[in-house]
Amino acid sequence: MLLPTPADLRAALSRYADAVIEDERHSTPESVRRREDTAYTLCVMTGVSEVREALSTADALLNRDVAGEPGHADHSGAVPV
Repeated sequence: MLLPTPADLRAALSRYADAVIEDERHSTPESVRRREDTAYTLCVMTGVSEVREALSTADALLNRDVAGEPGHADHSGAVPV
């Protein structure tokens, strides 16, 4: 599996958070679709099928990057693991 870069993960997490906030403030068919789309994107990026698991996996990947553990994505792009 290719790991997303930390920057890509952070951007996807930010888009998901924005979509959740907007949908919670004023739910419309468009806000629901955006929330579902951003959740799906996170799931694909992290290789899981449930958004809660995707959020947890993204956090773990970002923490691993900060800790400098081997096998993490460097800042030049995704690397196979």
